Amino acid sequence: MLKVQPLAIPEVLLLEPQIFRDQRGFFFESFNQRAFMAATGLEVSFVQDNHSASQQGVLRGLHYQHQHPQGKLIRVIEGEIFDVAVDLRQSSPTYGQWVGVWLNAETHHQLWIPAGFAHGFWVKSATAQVLYKATDYYSPGDEHTLLWNDPTVAVDWPLSGEPLLSAKDQQGKPFGCVPHFA
Repeated sequence: MLKVQPLAIPEVLLLEPQIFRDQRGFFFESFNQRAFMAATGLEVSFVQDNHSASQQGVLRGLHYQHQHPQGKLIRVIEGEIFDVAVDLRQSSPTYGQWVGVWLNAETHHQLWIPAGFAHGFWVKSATAQVLYKATDYYSPGDEHTLLWNDPTVAVDWPLSGEPLLSAKDQQGKPFGCVPHFA
């Protein structure tokens, strides 16, 4: 059983798996295609699994692929992150808006982000490991980065000090300069 909670942007979904716990530990299905489809009403195919590890203070993103847009199902297996999705679909009533949620290894919640969104996260814990399933393959030549602190989008990152950014994240483009989705 999978519980689905729509967020402020209705297409972005927080998924809560049913977890069985006892003195030995816990068990839950981290992914079941039939349960995902039944709970969300979405028929998507995942073609790639990715795994990232980061230290405290790292901010990854806000990344997206314009020619090969990816839907993503995000799960944290170690630590805690603040995960953000920004709607880049120009025809959407939530175009330019963002939604953020806390994900951690203890709750086992997952976040579904459909294609057409920029995605990124900030690491709160000492370390974090994040797994995500993608609906299209990673295409390095097609990847774009939205400026993480763009004032138009105004993501309210819960930062404690300056974030640690990669070179590509430091070179992110402002919201008005990036290609958007129809």
